[in-house]
Amino acid sequence: MLFSKNPTSRFLLLTLTFVLLLSFSININASDPTNTEDDSDDLEQLLALDEQEDQLPEDQDQDQESSSRFSEAEVLSKAQRIVLELNSDNSKRVIDENEFVLLLGYAPWCVRSAELMPQFAEAATSLKELGSPVLMAKLDAERYPKMASLLDIKGFPTLLLFVNGTSQAYTGGFSAEEIMIWARKKTGVPVIRINTVTEAEDFLKKHHMFVIGLFEKFEGSDYRAFIKAAISDNEIQFAEASNIEVAKLLYPYIKATNFLGIVKSEPERYTAYDGTFEMENILQFLDYNKFPLVTKLTELNSVRVYSSPIKLQVYVFAKADDFKTLLEPLQDVARKFTTKVMFIYIDIVDENLAKPFLTLFGLEESKNTLVTAFDNKGSSKYLLQSDPTPSNIEEFCSGLLHGSISTYFKSQPIPDNVRNNASVLAVVGKTFDDLVLNSPKNVLLEVYTPWCINCETTSKQIEKLAKHFKGLDSLIFAKIDASANEHPKLQVDDYPSLFLYKAGDKDNPIKLSTKSGSKELAAFINKQVRPKDQAAKDEL
Repeated sequence: MLFSKNPTSRFLLLTLTFVLLLSFSININASDPTNTEDDSDDLEQLLALDEQEDQLPEDQDQDQESSSRFSEAEVLSKAQRIVLELNSDNSKRVIDENEFVLLLGYAPWCVRSAELMPQFAEAATSLKELGSPVLMAKLDAERYPKMASLLDIKGFPTLLLFVNGTSQAYTGGFSAEEIMIWARKKTGVPVIRINTVTEAEDFLKKHHMFVIGLFEKFEGSDYRAFIKAAISDNEIQFAEASNIEVAKLLYPYIKATNFLGIVKSEPERYTAYDGTFEMENILQFLDYNKFPLVTKLTELNSVRVYSSPIKLQVYVFAKADDFKTLLEPLQDVARKFTTKVMFIYIDIVDENLAKPFLTLFGLEESKNTLVTAFDNKGSSKYLLQSDPTPSNIEEFCSGLLHGSISTYFKSQPIPDNVRNNASVLAVVGKTFDDLVLNSPKNVLLEVYTPWCINCETTSKQIEKLAKHFKGLDSLIFAKIDASANEHPKLQVDDYPSLFLYKAGDKDNPIKLSTKSGSKELAAFINKQVRPKDQAAKDEL
């Protein structure tokens, strides 16, 4: 864990690192496979099997399954069969012969690949039912590394859309619905037109979040802006209607044409757009309103959450059972801060998601409900230090908005340097002001971390120097563990680091070289802190 010259930049770096770890960017091992590359089933065979299954009576399904030459290991479900398994022999042919191919590059051992694969298969089923021209395919990038490299698959999992053989990066969400919506938008269906009550009812069954636009005629500048927004957005299904009674089945509070609103399957279900019909304004409206009142963070939605334009984000860490009780009152609080504060829930027992955040606060071992906040615009972090009741959370959020909540800097408990009879004082975040910045004496501070390879050698050197200068009352030797303590004025580039805070000029510490020997350091200290007429020769 590194400090930068600006402590808030360090937090930004840590957050960015955490985002990257969650954003499916694990490098592929490019070693050659040791096993023989077996041919996978051709697309024609798979689609033919699906058609046969569709036509079979239910009582014949089991017989057909058992008599099929496709083993259970090769074909686990109808949804999985729709996804064509590529290999070294068929990949180029499939991509070249199909106008649209959405490809999932995966590794069998990759947890995130395993999480994404059923969502991908479900999306494939939905796309087939809709008559989409998109062919869904997958490639075991570990088994076929040369083909993976040729297709520019650089991590697990990777999603790529090939249009007439040319690839483009996937930029949508990772649920089945989000994959399906993105694929349709990129292949010619950015908006679904709804003409009848039956179509509206069917649409409601399939989409838990969508944008509805009502226009008297599908023309004009407002409508063109609506279409441009639909094409530019990568996550939300857009629907359009010209009949107000049909549109009201999707959004009951419509009163006139040239209307746009977003619908979500949560208590805050309907939100109307009240701005001018311009693409940028519509997209901004969606960015601020597409998330639920309280969003549960997962590895699949983490990138979308971090990239939200709502930069003030409140994180609630709690056990699942405890959060069930807190959710409804928390939604009431969130409703008061809509578009200003984003509320996010993380299961505190989920180490992959919770621990990296809690470590930033020095609370990684916590098991009870905690409320924290991050200002991603200013890269600051905050901690609710009272009980996490709804009223306290609301007061906490108000303080965040008004700037009356102090930035949180983690600190170890205050050590008893007197009882420990320490020659080198232990400094923590809470005592940095008193022992270093406000001390009337010169302070030589060692900044270290437990995991630093060279810190132990430097620490022994500082202990030796502290004993040598024991009789010099104007000088204090101190050390701070930067992995567990923070302070806004602690400036560190690497570990170990040595700083001399001179009395009377604590705002401009002098950095000493950790590569210097004890005699060189002693000579430097003599020169800086001893009166010239009392300078003594170094006897180390």
